[in-house]
Amino acid sequence: MEKEVVLLDFWPSSFAMRVKIALAEKGIKYECREENLFDKSPLLVEMNPVHKKIPVLIHNGKPICESLVIVQYIDEVWHHSSHLLPSHPYLRSQAKFWADYIDKNLYSIGKRIWAGKGEDQELAKKELIVFFRNMEGELGDKLYFGGESFGFVDVALVPFTAWFYTYETRGNFSIEVECPKLIAWAKRCMEKESVSKTLPHPHKIYDYAMELKKKLGIE
Repeated sequence: MEKEVVLLDFWPSSFAMRVKIALAEKGIKYECREENLFDKSPLLVEMNPVHKKIPVLIHNGKPICESLVIVQYIDEVWHHSSHLLPSHPYLRSQAKFWADYIDKNLYSIGKRIWAGKGEDQELAKKELIVFFRNMEGELGDKLYFGGESFGFVDVALVPFTAWFYTYETRGNFSIEVECPKLIAWAKRCMEKESVSKTLPHPHKIYDYAMELKKKLGIE
């Protein structure tokens, strides 16, 4: 199964971090190839001709694209341990719902905070707090979103915690004050080696975001 596993990566990408966490949870050895998204490699264009985006997992020469699809693929192919998705159909449906909710909201709202200003930035801050409170509601009193064990929704959300410092610094607010239960969950996840060894330092993410703003000409 592990004969040839390659990940096309870009280190600040929360979406790529999901895949690396899932691979680590399964104990899968792989080759990581860093992409330059301003000068995409021929391999990336060949393996993901539709979106030309990372992450792409190449398993025995065949590409799998889109981070949540990749995580599910990893869970199904390497099913010997650390199941990320629940076995019960209803619980699986709920996990996929919340992962989709994360995908449809968090990146776009977060970008409006770190790259924006003025009224829209303030609105985005309010939207982010609502988003996080919804996630807290789903978490409830559980250790992880999947219950006692780290699972699919945790993998979907936890990479974005590396961006929390950037959101807070640019938006001048505290996520921990607004959503303490979520931060407690994030700290719990960071105790897992698969997470702590994958997530870059929040200050490194902040520096990258500020460089990106300059490169894109965002004042």
